Amino acid sequence: MTTLTEALRRRRRPDQRLLVATLRRALLLLFKPVAHPRVGIAAQRRWQEALARTNPGASGMPHHNMEAGGVRCRVYQPEGADTTVLYLHGGAYITGSPSTHHGLTSHLARHSQARVVVPDYRLAPEHPCPAAIADTMAVYQALLDQGIDPARLALAGDSAGGGLAVATLLALKQARLPLPASLFLISPWVDLTLTRLFDTDRDVMLSQAWLADAARAYGGDHPERPPCSPINGDLARLPPVLIQAGGDEILLNDSHRLARAIRDAGGQARIQVHPQRWHDFQLHAGLLADADLALRGGAGFLRHHFRQSDHPAAEQTRP
Repeated sequence: MTTLTEALRRRRRPDQRLLVATLRRALLLLFKPVAHPRVGIAAQRRWQEALARTNPGASGMPHHNMEAGGVRCRVYQPEGADTTVLYLHGGAYITGSPSTHHGLTSHLARHSQARVVVPDYRLAPEHPCPAAIADTMAVYQALLDQGIDPARLALAGDSAGGGLAVATLLALKQARLPLPASLFLISPWVDLTLTRLFDTDRDVMLSQAWLADAARAYGGDHPERPPCSPINGDLARLPPVLIQAGGDEILLNDSHRLARAIRDAGGQARIQVHPQRWHDFQLHAGLLADADLALRGGAGFLRHHFRQSDHPAAEQTRP
């Protein structure tokens, strides 16, 4: 692991073609074979924690741990930050933690100059749906209780965390709580039925077998329910949404379908597809130029909507 990290960091501006090829091969050899039902979940979690150490965090970014709503969180705190992003990590609902996403979330904090709060929400199969939603709702409510203005608060997430972010929005609407200013999603997994996966073998991270196993662990016998598959929920009156995806990823159709469903419900949704990039390539921020470019774009989207202090979605959900 250390050798790979040192090789990737050897030059400040490495040849991106060589870097892309190296990352692809590393993921095919080191990630995809372990993210598989034949490997125990405990082993998958340990291995992903180890692999995550190869993704450099944003240097000098202050961070600390806190508890919010009874949930442990990691917080990235840029100096002078007066806005907040509640970020939900990916991992197919069965793996992942604030540590596995340290690289991505610390760079997002740097680019957005916002405080980024990353909950360590409960994972399946020990805690199936809707445990993760309950945890994120508790953290969101705690942030509101701290006096954070919803217009200065955003939701974000990648992969399963992206689906969880949408499911959390649906729960916030049902609870008639004020909605955040915007939603930034990276490769969101919003349909656990897996009936309309993008037909590609080019995804160097995910396999249908792993996703199916995770869907059973999290969604049980009814993965189509909106709490598990939020694309089937009421997507009207959401705040503005930005979705990013890779052109070579197995979940690409989820991103396109979600954007279309939000627009059909009268909302604002933009999608950015990065050609020849894999699922969650933003995890390689600090190494991969495309990852940095994508996160800067996401940060710009968040900053723009933080300035919109009176968005209609919040007004329409007030009692």
